Amino acid sequence: MRCTDHEDTHISQQPIAPERRASLAYLFSITAPAAWLAACSSPMPAPAPPPVTPRFVPPAPAPKPAANAARSWDEYRQRAAQKLVAANPDITYTGSVPEPLLAIPVLSIELHSDGSISKIEVMRYPSQAKDTTQIAIDAVKRAAPFGDVSRLPKPWKYVETFLFDDNRKFKPVTLDR
Repeated sequence: MRCTDHEDTHISQQPIAPERRASLAYLFSITAPAAWLAACSSPMPAPAPPPVTPRFVPPAPAPKPAANAARSWDEYRQRAAQKLVAANPDITYTGSVPEPLLAIPVLSIELHSDGSISKIEVMRYPSQAKDTTQIAIDAVKRAAPFGDVSRLPKPWKYVETFLFDDNRKFKPVTLDR
């Protein structure tokens, strides 16, 4: 069975008028060669880039320690304690330590090389006024980062003791050393 023998095919078998045939022939004579050329041609390849000659690039100089970088852990702890007080003026005191103290939480503060906090661990919970532990943790987070520690020996960790008075204000014990 041929395609034209199928019952559903409705192709007209009428001849094409001469005017129409001439315009179709003209259209075909223009578009056929253009289509053939477009199909057979390929774009010109891009020119090859010039060869790259390796150049000597001197290594970058070693970073210099910051002028105000701490030279020891004692100096670093002192600066961190001062920053704790400066960042938390409403909940700190700097005078003499009252007796008796309300609470004495102790935190271990682990740092990244830039002085930002890596981890805070509670080394000692007070037996009373347990909320002072969270006050101390929040104060440390507000004061961070504490400065570059990359030149100090690892582990980049220090311990701070917080001396809380009856008004729930603290003083880092490092400031009394």
